[in-house]
Amino acid sequence: MADSSFDIVSKVERQEVDNALNQAAREIATRFDFKNVGASIAWSGEKIEMKANSEERVKAILDVFETKLVKRSISLKALDAGEPQLSGKEYRISASIKEGISQEDAKKVSKIIRDEGPKGVKAQIQGDELRVSSKSRDDLQAVQALLKGKDLDFALQFVNYR
Repeated sequence: MADSSFDIVSKVERQEVDNALNQAAREIATRFDFKNVGASIAWSGEKIEMKANSEERVKAILDVFETKLVKRSISLKALDAGEPQLSGKEYRISASIKEGISQEDAKKVSKIIRDEGPKGVKAQIQGDELRVSSKSRDDLQAVQALLKGKDLDFALQFVNYR
């Protein structure tokens, strides 16, 4: 019988992030506590820029955006937000969306699979994703359960199950 396998990836649906950002922008435009504070959130190239006239307000914008991301099933581990920076008279937070599994994170995951996973399960690093294969589908499901139980500092999805 041929080996079964799946891929572990860290991807974010760009359209969902866009939708969350647009929802956050609409809420910021209509909320009373954001009136007359220069509050805004928008794409700036590949980064998301949040602006307001006080540190508390800009953190509140980030909070609104994070809430919208969670409602759209996007892991907050994929959001890399910086600290508020004072720029002239306004505070700014610059955030980016992390995608792909770095080499060191891939090594961490494959080590977890080797050390704690069922015997006979193989993990191969392929660029920014990981291919996990085994003769037993039950072993693959055990690996998925194992990784879901770990508190990794990046978002994981399981795809191409065959």
